[in-house]
Amino acid sequence: MGRILGYLLLLAALGYGLWPYYTVFRLDDAVRAADPKALAPYVDLAAIKANYQRRLARAVPAFEPRSGAGADQVVSWLKTNLGRLGDAALDQAITLDWVRNALREAAERTTGSRPALFIDAIDFAFFESWNRFVIRVGPIGNATHVVLGLDGKDWRIIDLVR
Repeated sequence: MGRILGYLLLLAALGYGLWPYYTVFRLDDAVRAADPKALAPYVDLAAIKANYQRRLARAVPAFEPRSGAGADQVVSWLKTNLGRLGDAALDQAITLDWVRNALREAAERTTGSRPALFIDAIDFAFFESWNRFVIRVGPIGNATHVVLGLDGKDWRIIDLVR
């Protein structure tokens, strides 16, 4: 009985380890599809936008002046409006079509062929944690990083860094 339980645990661990790779194979077909909506089951646009908003929020303080009362008022106004403008801009810019084009361009840049298979361009793919899986498309220094997150029973793209 213990041996059967051990084999079942081993099989479950092996299945869990292979699960995101299966998603990558399915993602490859969706990237090549003519309709960007084929990519929808594999992309969490809200998570991608939230990650870009965090990056934008971290970048804004670098542009703030260090002193001057008048400048502080202007920068405060700009910072407030940049947040609103950034949210609207991200809603318009980050779409399924944008994600598909980013993945296609990364694959084409890496393999040098058109149209390129997304799976052929993957340089590295492995777990970052139990619910995060990172894919590097292209060599280090000129890579696009695709982060898959476990969303219920599906792995979905939650971040895309070019």
